[in-house]
Amino acid sequence: MTESAAQRAAPRVALVGLGAIGSTAHLPALLRSSRLRLVAVADPSPERRAVIGTELARAGRDDVAILDDLEAVLAAGVDGVVLATPPWVTPDLAVRAAQAGIAVLAEKPVAPSIEDADRYRVLDADQRARIQIGLTYRHDPALDKLRTLIKDGALGRPLLVRASIYDEPADGDPAHDRLITETLKHGSPVIHEGAHVFDWLTSLFGGPGEIDDAWALTTRPGLAAPNLIGGRLTYPGATVLVEFGWYTPILPGCVLIFVGDGGLATLDGGSFGLTVELAGRPLQRYEFQPDRATRCFDRQAVRFADLLAGGRAEPSLDDGIAALITSQRLQQLATSAGTNR
Repeated sequence: MTESAAQRAAPRVALVGLGAIGSTAHLPALLRSSRLRLVAVADPSPERRAVIGTELARAGRDDVAILDDLEAVLAAGVDGVVLATPPWVTPDLAVRAAQAGIAVLAEKPVAPSIEDADRYRVLDADQRARIQIGLTYRHDPALDKLRTLIKDGALGRPLLVRASIYDEPADGDPAHDRLITETLKHGSPVIHEGAHVFDWLTSLFGGPGEIDDAWALTTRPGLAAPNLIGGRLTYPGATVLVEFGWYTPILPGCVLIFVGDGGLATLDGGSFGLTVELAGRPLQRYEFQPDRATRCFDRQAVRFADLLAGGRAEPSLDDGIAALITSQRLQQLATSAGTNR
């Protein structure tokens, strides 16, 4: 894959973090983008750098520098940086990049806790405005369709919403097990998955939710945080039941259901295929192309290009912090009377 003339004239960006999300989602989107020019990638792991180096060479992108940290990226001179880094690492890197005067696209959540998110307070208003948060799936056309259905009242009002979000099975792979058990040291699944879900709900219903009650369950000894957790929230015009689950050998389906007096909308959490059944009308199925990750990461790259061109960050750092606040408050309520409730 060689660069087009438009790409060569586009803003220079770098990708920091070459783990799963960086290498399989952000990197392909940056290589596909006609509005961003990828000039560097960075990761402290020599093994990851070697793997990505091979992939870049195979794509004909020998011009992309392969570096080991953010400081080397900044020294190379870039207009923007994508941080596909763990949440306990991201705040310091995002602050450093923003203070260097470049735009940032930072993976969610913005931090592992509200306390860690205080690190962003050192930034001034202009620097904060240059940070976009990787709440990637907000950009999906299925959410645009849902937003229209809710706004127009087609599903009725009030609504009952059920969000069952399950990921990261205990599949016996030692490397994956280490990743998940390490991540649980920095919060339960609601911290990591809630970043997306609570951002979606705030975007769909036009305001944040209030937590009514919560629960948590740890299914095996030795985990640093509950691996099953959920609660009930009230949003403008909706009661929402959420549950998040990691690290069981068999996972339930991942689905969001919106039901009201006007009908039912069901969003498949894996594909984001949307089924809508309105009272007195034929069932409608909406399937969007290409696959969910490709379309959402490509749309996210467009938003980042817009930010680099002088637009606003969408979602913003404030959006990311708001989702983190809801996630942490639910976790605190769920665990306040012990792990299993």
